[in-house]
Amino acid sequence: MENKDTIILLVDDEADILEFLGYNLEKEGFRILKARNGQKALEQASEHKPHLVILDIMMPGLDGIETCNQLRKMPGMQDSLIIFLTARGEDYSQIAGFEAGADDYITKPIKPKVLISRIQALLRRFRHVPEISGMIVTKEFTVDQEKYRVMKNDEEIILARKEFEILQLLVSKPNKVFTREDIFTRLWGENVIVGDRTIDVHIRRIREKVGTDRIKTIKGVGYKYDEE
Repeated sequence: MENKDTIILLVDDEADILEFLGYNLEKEGFRILKARNGQKALEQASEHKPHLVILDIMMPGLDGIETCNQLRKMPGMQDSLIIFLTARGEDYSQIAGFEAGADDYITKPIKPKVLISRIQALLRRFRHVPEISGMIVTKEFTVDQEKYRVMKNDEEIILARKEFEILQLLVSKPNKVFTREDIFTRLWGENVIVGDRTIDVHIRRIREKVGTDRIKTIKGVGYKYDEE
């Protein structure tokens, strides 16, 4: 998929931010949609199924967190990428975004080169087939790596894309300890900086959704999927 085939939905209540983002992304050849509020974003997403949503976290009415929650429940949007824009630097804002299903966040004021770099890093994972293909069957559930699905007792468990990628990585090599640095590099890329608690948030949500206690925390090192 080339840039010209990639649809990006920009959501912000500030017109100048939309204009700024749209201008810089259109220069890179992306197809751009714009929305001034959460409700309009949901309508645009339902109609066009964007590959990436850049979403302001602080908006009147339907805020970014709730918009993200609703986007993730929308048919055809579970695998789309979502980046939050936030003027806040506090951990709780970033954690709330990841819990809602976001893949990354960017802090305002936005630097165009940083924005493009982060987007390209995320889209590289969207565009390419995962290194591991086929099915992984564990004692508790099945991971379909081609369809990005997790099944347990014949029921599908809905995971955000990043949650799925972390689970996929851990179960691909049972009992192997993946360090935090290894997980960050494999799933976010070497040049992408995310909050220190990002992985913790995703791991907690995976455990809750999948209903497993086999994902073990190795204190001071990282995580593993215990299949023994």
